[in-house]
Amino acid sequence: MKFTLSWLKDHLETTASLDEILYALTDLGLEVEEVENPEEKLGAFRICKVIEAVQHPNADKLRLCRVATYPDGPGGREEEVQVVCGAPNARTGLVGVFAPVGTHVPGTGVDLKPGVIRGVESNGMLCSERELEISEDHEGIIDLPPNAPLGERFIDYKGLNDPMIYIKITPNRPDALGVRGIARDLAARGLGVLKPEMIEPVKGAFPSPITVTIDPALKEKGCPLFAGRVIRGVKNGPSPAWLQARLRAIGLRPISALVDITNFFTFDRNRPLHVFDADKVKDGLSIQAAKGGEQLLALDEKTYTFSPGQMIISDAEGPESIAGVMGGEHTGCTGETVNVFLESAYWDPITIAATGRALRINSDARYRFERGVDPEFTLPGLEAATRMILDLCGGEASDVVLDGAVPATKRAYKFDPHRVIRLVGMDIGEGEQRATLEALGFTLEGDMASPPSWRPDILGEADLVEEVARIASLTKLEGKPMRRARPGVPKPILTPMQVREKAARRTLAALGYNECVTYSFIDAASSRLFGGGSEPTRIDNPISSEMTHMRPDLLPGLLQAAARNQARGFMDLALFEVGPTFSGGEPGDQALHATALLVGAAAARDPFGSRRPVDVFDAKADAEAVLSAIGAPQKVQITRKAPAWFHPGRSGVMGLGPNALAVFGEVHPKVLKAMDVKGPAMAVTIYVEAAPFPKTRTATRPALALSGFQAVERDFAFVVDRQVEALTLVNAAQGADKALIERVSVFDEFTGEKAEAQMGAGKKSLAISVRLQPTDRTLTEEEIEAVSAKIVEKVAKATGGVLRS
Repeated sequence: MKFTLSWLKDHLETTASLDEILYALTDLGLEVEEVENPEEKLGAFRICKVIEAVQHPNADKLRLCRVATYPDGPGGREEEVQVVCGAPNARTGLVGVFAPVGTHVPGTGVDLKPGVIRGVESNGMLCSERELEISEDHEGIIDLPPNAPLGERFIDYKGLNDPMIYIKITPNRPDALGVRGIARDLAARGLGVLKPEMIEPVKGAFPSPITVTIDPALKEKGCPLFAGRVIRGVKNGPSPAWLQARLRAIGLRPISALVDITNFFTFDRNRPLHVFDADKVKDGLSIQAAKGGEQLLALDEKTYTFSPGQMIISDAEGPESIAGVMGGEHTGCTGETVNVFLESAYWDPITIAATGRALRINSDARYRFERGVDPEFTLPGLEAATRMILDLCGGEASDVVLDGAVPATKRAYKFDPHRVIRLVGMDIGEGEQRATLEALGFTLEGDMASPPSWRPDILGEADLVEEVARIASLTKLEGKPMRRARPGVPKPILTPMQVREKAARRTLAALGYNECVTYSFIDAASSRLFGGGSEPTRIDNPISSEMTHMRPDLLPGLLQAAARNQARGFMDLALFEVGPTFSGGEPGDQALHATALLVGAAAARDPFGSRRPVDVFDAKADAEAVLSAIGAPQKVQITRKAPAWFHPGRSGVMGLGPNALAVFGEVHPKVLKAMDVKGPAMAVTIYVEAAPFPKTRTATRPALALSGFQAVERDFAFVVDRQVEALTLVNAAQGADKALIERVSVFDEFTGEKAEAQMGAGKKSLAISVRLQPTDRTLTEEEIEAVSAKIVEKVAKATGGVLRS
């Protein structure tokens, strides 16, 4: 929403400075996005006089001008400057606008410097209106009346010193899409007084020759009210200078008086209007739903084809306007228009939004109607616009014709002044609260408050509290500790699952990973790579072709992030994300995952040659660390049934029986190629919700159990078949005596041609270290030998291995 300071003061009587107004707007929730102050852009341009203009000695189309300037302002010292000018109207005695050396000329984007043009020095510039960006006129330099005050700033002389303010409007505040709505908020804050508005109805001089009708099927919702009147004998010339200046200040191009008036009311009162050339309308106007296939050449010079159900305004010959969105070219007003039909209607926001989105039309009318305009101002807005047309264009108006009625917006909510303290924590007196609501247009009767018709966002008692707090300023809110209901340690706020999610996130960050937050939407091809892409996960109205499906896994987003980083030269990456994945479209089809991705080398380059690529054991160690942090059981089984996007020989699944807790391993080369990632790449996915919670809820750690008896370590080297997995051997050895054996670990593997030459074809050697920790006595040699024999027996039974001689 854009407006100027003088425009605001048409509705608000105030002495507040620009800075005070800007601060108050943002504090009220109308965030100031930009301020264009003409003083900063045009403040250096002053009125000057050409003392003499003669022919340039070396150019036929240039004039050599002696210019009298007054850098100190009116009545100050006079300086004479030589300027070379190519304007055809440069002449002796001309009063114009001068830009001194060092000035930035906005229309050209050039900073003026002393120059030499065709062998003659030129210092400064005589400016045209286009060079100052106040119009498109570039036929000559600005020619002011002879009595214009020399030395005065041009913006002060022309009244252009009017800052433009651009504020961001949230979708729930359609009333702030009009300057008067903004002024009302500032008046309620205390920055001035809202000026009264008197709209006198224009008495019709004749019956309207154009009638209006609404299809009964649309009256209840689509178009509750449509009104208008004919104004005949108008003169549609240029609009007055003040109106053109206002529209230009907010970025609109003045077109003609009739069109400019409708644009003025769109921004002044959030009341979009439309004018038809009445002589081109055949019979009456009707609001109806399109049957499908109808076409209309709109005012943006594009032809639109309507789908069934879209609202259109038609005459006897067919569609003439896209209801609430844009008018048609055929009945648009031109310089030859003498009779017009002025339309003011109330349209259903959802219907207008759907039509505009389907036709891909973005107009000021659509922007406002789909957010909600004031239904009760439909007829007063028609009267106010009629009065302005008569004042600026002449003519006489007919009686008002209408169909439908103003939709009911009356509603009331209980006003409880004590709720402000309970909900917001601000101590505001009841009298001040009532005064605030009344200043905003609310009607208070006893303990009930009725919102005005222009505030569709007020839908409950809490909204009343929000309005009071917003106007009082949330900056006055003081931080206070919450009162405890009872003494002692408060109960935990986070749920066990939230605590687990937090632990997974902190652990991965502590392991050196960088957190990513990627979109939950991915493209269909990537989704299918990771077991998704099904119809239940397809998005009906995707943002783009790259966001068509809900993600089945977190890895696609991390791999895409890795590809973008590698394209910029970052080859060694450690990324993670904790978030939801989706296997379907129902609430139960969502799961919480913690996924980490390692790409490139495991360490930075150094002079000792220790740099190596990441491998599956890096991923396995990180998976174990996260499972431990979230409280998963320490002893889990590892199987090879990893998903298809992992390398089948370099991956594993950690689980408890059929319950998978995590998957780790190398990402499949085909997946890396499809995602444009240079490997090797290792991934870890923790199924955060799958790990069982501890049976006890104590917050303390278990008692530390230490043994004072000597531990014993024995090493064993077994010859086994090449396909035997080390884990199978370790689990077998661990099972020999679960109470006595504290730890089993692999410390050597001997494979290859040399190994087979010594041990036989298809054989390898695995060496393990077994730590025995007694708790009640020191082990004897016989006991150690007995356990050793049992270990050999268990391994032989599980793997067929024998001790290596």
